[in-house]
Amino acid sequence: MIKFIFQRLGYGILVLLGVVVVIFFLFNILPGDPARMMLGQRADSASVAAVKKELGTDKPLYIQFAAYLNDLSPLSFHTVNQPGGSFNYETQKYGIPVFSLASKKYIVAVKYPCLRQSYQTRRNVSELLVESFINTFILAMVAMAFALLAGIGLGIICALNKNSFIDRVSLVFSVLGMSLPSFFAAILNAWIFAFVLAHITHLNMAGSLYSVDDLGRGEYLDLQNLILPALTLGIRPLAIIVELTRNSLLEVLSQDYIRTAKAKGLSPRRIIFKHALKNALNPVVTAATGWLASLLAGAVFVEYIFDWKGIGLVIVNALDKYDFPVIMGAVLFISVILILINILADILYGVIDPRVRLMA
Repeated sequence: MIKFIFQRLGYGILVLLGVVVVIFFLFNILPGDPARMMLGQRADSASVAAVKKELGTDKPLYIQFAAYLNDLSPLSFHTVNQPGGSFNYETQKYGIPVFSLASKKYIVAVKYPCLRQSYQTRRNVSELLVESFINTFILAMVAMAFALLAGIGLGIICALNKNSFIDRVSLVFSVLGMSLPSFFAAILNAWIFAFVLAHITHLNMAGSLYSVDDLGRGEYLDLQNLILPALTLGIRPLAIIVELTRNSLLEVLSQDYIRTAKAKGLSPRRIIFKHALKNALNPVVTAATGWLASLLAGAVFVEYIFDWKGIGLVIVNALDKYDFPVIMGAVLFISVILILINILADILYGVIDPRVRLMA
């Protein structure tokens, strides 16, 4: 089992390294000068040169790539700025010196991965992403909880009423839910529930987890702003979970051990919830894992339309301002989330089913 875990971790590291290489060279061959983006098109050449030197973009591409890997690596190399032994910005703030090299001219330090600074706000990208990820995490978990609870419940009802009116309606709903684009669903929900029915729902068309008090008393928790984006995000996984639960439960109910349980006189409720449902939820768990990873990665269109201050909104704003460090950091952050969730899912499958470990 330990070998299986390390094997999956190794695959994840290789995938992440590939993502780092692609992201760096992709954004460094795109047109546009970061120094000009920061200073404006009317900046003089001396100021532009100074900013390029500060950012390191005046050096050859391979040196910039080595510096980028050094920033991302938890074990990194740094030069000593003064004889007294001070370190550069990343080491002072994030790192702990381990040992020195080459007559104490270089320091090897253990630190948090550094995603550099935003061109526009000059804030650390890692801090910006962590702040926005909290909102995205809350939104994704609420949307997934809604999809699981409603989807499994509706799936059970449809399975117990096969070919009935409610079963056929759920099939139409599932097809629409899976094919409906998220940006269109967000606009539709905002228009219906926050505009047409606003006098009934009292919901806002846009807003984040915290709102500013009109009386000047600062921010306050506004949970009603969570309803529409969570509903919009949960539509597609809900549609899939309904169909998966229905089909899987129908298959399980046709098994011999279910017929045996019925012959013993067990109640239908006991048969469903104690014997059939737990075996029918395996494909649902697999689908929920994948959808949760996607939701945690940031629902760009939904967050942008509802002005939900999560990773999706950060990415859109960074793209609008050509803020490359934020975009690169967000893509890496999302990649790490997806890789970790996939590794965790593989490990769980290996624990549940030993055949997965044998096939690895």
